[in-house]
Amino acid sequence: MRFAFFGDIVGRSGRDGLAEHLPGLRRRLGLEFVIVNAENAAAGFGITENTARELYDAGADCLTLGNHAWDQKEALTYIVREPRLIRPLNYPVLSDAPGRGAQMFETRRGHRILVVNLLGRVHMDALDDPFAAVDRTLNATPLGDVADAIVVDMHCEATSEKMAMGHFCDGRASLVVGTHTHVPTADCQILPGGTAYQTDAGACADYDSVIGNQKDEPLRRFTTRISQTRFRPAEGPATVCGVYVETDDRTGLALRIEPIRVGGRLQPTIPEVAEALRV
Repeated sequence: MRFAFFGDIVGRSGRDGLAEHLPGLRRRLGLEFVIVNAENAAAGFGITENTARELYDAGADCLTLGNHAWDQKEALTYIVREPRLIRPLNYPVLSDAPGRGAQMFETRRGHRILVVNLLGRVHMDALDDPFAAVDRTLNATPLGDVADAIVVDMHCEATSEKMAMGHFCDGRASLVVGTHTHVPTADCQILPGGTAYQTDAGACADYDSVIGNQKDEPLRRFTTRISQTRFRPAEGPATVCGVYVETDDRTGLALRIEPIRVGGRLQPTIPEVAEALRV
């Protein structure tokens, strides 16, 4: 099975970048399923029904969220109606968070892919234990038996927490990928148990920015410690960042993982380029 995961969409630039590049990537790479983290899709904060529809129209099959899941209040009701939108799994039971944190999808080719969204706890909102939450879900839907592929989006600040989640899920998921920090890491690998891993997928955003935001306000806050306005997404051409994964049809474990970077300012990297460089 071939699928791709794309990092945090930041504002209009990220949405436009995905719409420009994803259709071609789906064709060239033969992608059967596409997952996109969309928690910054609506003006950099949260998601709305209209912005979600743009991403589905661009070719996304599933959208994951994160710590900005409810910044746009309409998301609280939209997520109940939209099974393709997934919020973090590890919300406390007493919070009665709407929607779902894990969802099984069936592709047009008949494969079953489970998508799980988690929120870390280091320097993040105080939710329930993401390790215990994903452990219950993976035990209930074994890879290669109930699910043909399993993708875990670990949305968190600390690289150590992301790496720990990768090893915790190793052999039980097809891909564990980090989101939230918006900078693509250079550590694509297949872990010893067969799970593909990357610490952060990066963002679909204008990288002439501070993590996708216009530079003036972040610089002001860092240099003066005084806030003047809210963060606003940068508006230049987006670099579309993500990862490409191929899995074994029998076990669901990874056979290959490669970074994807197209458009915008970062050096382009897609699987065909990486393959050529190894020759």
